[in-house]
Amino acid sequence: MFSSSGKNRDAIVDISHNVILYVESLSVSFDGFKALNDLNLYINNGELRCLIGANGAGKTTLMDVITGKTRPDNGHVFFGQTIDLLGKTETEIAQLGIGRKFQKPTVFENQTVSSNLELAMRGEKGILHTLFSKLNSSDLDWIREVIRIIRLESKENLLAGSLSHGQKQWLEIGMLLIADPRLMLIDEPVAGMTADETERTAELLTSLAGDRTVVVVEHDMDFVRSIARTVSVLHQGSVIAEGSMVDIQNNPAVVEVYLGEEQ
Repeated sequence: MFSSSGKNRDAIVDISHNVILYVESLSVSFDGFKALNDLNLYINNGELRCLIGANGAGKTTLMDVITGKTRPDNGHVFFGQTIDLLGKTETEIAQLGIGRKFQKPTVFENQTVSSNLELAMRGEKGILHTLFSKLNSSDLDWIREVIRIIRLESKENLLAGSLSHGQKQWLEIGMLLIADPRLMLIDEPVAGMTADETERTAELLTSLAGDRTVVVVEHDMDFVRSIARTVSVLHQGSVIAEGSMVDIQNNPAVVEVYLGEEQ
């Protein structure tokens, strides 16, 4: 796999047990409200995992803890077997190879598709590189490859502001991909998309899994059915069920607390 950053992350992330993310006994409280309650979650290297749950179930808080935005009251989060994420800053966690995309796309609308990816790459390399350095041929090759992966070849010289909502989402996934993350956390990628855009997003995320690990938070159950081999269900800050979508749909506890209106 081509690495835009030149870092050999395989050498520092111990995935000898095939688990890339360990979340154990995680608890977070806000003013007495338990956002996470003794949550346990294990993500295998290279898998595409979907997290579902009603609003307030703890999905966003979990992502915040993994990426260093929120500190938990108790628990452990390890990247591979040896890297304790709770002792690291948001920047350090990103540099390890964990990237996050929020629900609302935040692209530079007055810049072209290609320029957005170049800016993302320069930002990943640091402020001095942004100000004084030129991208080398390998960097430019990687930008072109990412444009191909997100299927925006015909749009690369257009302003991002002219893209459809779905295309902006793909561009932001590309801006995340530029840093060559080992673990990608994607929040509600298909909200507001057309049916065709949703289908293409499913193809994109499925294609990214394997070489890297993809965790998707999503409310669209049809979309989840189309991409997920394993689904984790959150409720009141804990994982209450895990398995295939068929298993989840037939789990009485899940149907009662979350899927009832979807069936």
